[in-house]
Amino acid sequence: MPKFDLYGLGNALVDTEYCVSDELLELLDVEKGMMTLIDDLQLVALEKELRDRGKLKKQASGGSAANSLIAAANFGLEVFYSCKVADDNLGTFYHKDLIDSGVATNLDQIREPGTTGRCLVMVTDDAERTMNTFLGITGDLGARDIDEMALKASKMLYIEGYLASSNKSRDAAVRAYQIAKDAGIQVALTFSDPAMVTYFKDQVSQIVGDGVDLLFCNEQEAMTWTDKESIEEALTMLSQTATQWVCTRGKDGASVFDGTRRFDVPGRTVTPVDTNGAGDMFAGAFLYGLSYGWNFERSARFGVHASGYLITKYGPRLSLASHATLLKEFEATG
Repeated sequence: MPKFDLYGLGNALVDTEYCVSDELLELLDVEKGMMTLIDDLQLVALEKELRDRGKLKKQASGGSAANSLIAAANFGLEVFYSCKVADDNLGTFYHKDLIDSGVATNLDQIREPGTTGRCLVMVTDDAERTMNTFLGITGDLGARDIDEMALKASKMLYIEGYLASSNKSRDAAVRAYQIAKDAGIQVALTFSDPAMVTYFKDQVSQIVGDGVDLLFCNEQEAMTWTDKESIEEALTMLSQTATQWVCTRGKDGASVFDGTRRFDVPGRTVTPVDTNGAGDMFAGAFLYGLSYGWNFERSARFGVHASGYLITKYGPRLSLASHATLLKEFEATG
């Protein structure tokens, strides 16, 4: 019997979230709604401006796959996350946060000197999230950071698209993909951000290889990936990349394909304050549903339910108690 429901591979980033104005984004020359990689000097300068001009909301361990796996673990799945942090204060913070969230990890092993990755998340009044990311040591995530025993003891491998931006991390993703395929383990991939398919499309293609079992994306990513100008055209093309797929559609909910049939699930009417992590929460909730034997439609409705609640709060994560409440509410309503 598999020991883990999910094995994740992705970047380990400490998220620091600020409320900002559109005018400040323009002043800082930051591209709204996208993830942009920055170096250490840019990080220092941007942090100073955000401390002086923005409003700090919260700090938490993050990263696309990490957010999804933490959500899945808090709903009740057994998960393992392979990532890379440094032997510094933020690395210790990140490791502890994973353990406290019920996530098994390779970070129990010796950590290397260096600087733990950071993500500066800027949220505007329209709830749009914009990210500037300093990879730090997570950019050195490599094949040796894969725990093959844990991966082979898992039902599914979950890879984040952000790994495409680093040669070493991309090689690690390709290696994990091959290990999973050889062991008969399903492979899921999330594009993670429109920037990945806009600026790193060839690199993402290397991770996709001959195709994945399950793909997560949003509308913008789907259209960019397939080079289609309409979402309906894009969705018809996704099956060339994945046997099954999930496309989140903001206020319009989600469209999902189980390999045979497509389901369109309506959105949840809420007043959003922060969309950071919405797609990650959707994926975590959806994967929880699949693992418990729910079909694609019900799993997607749970994803919409959970992500719809998340965006009414600041930050990409919820408390353990909130996960239990959301699950109870959803099961009560079917």
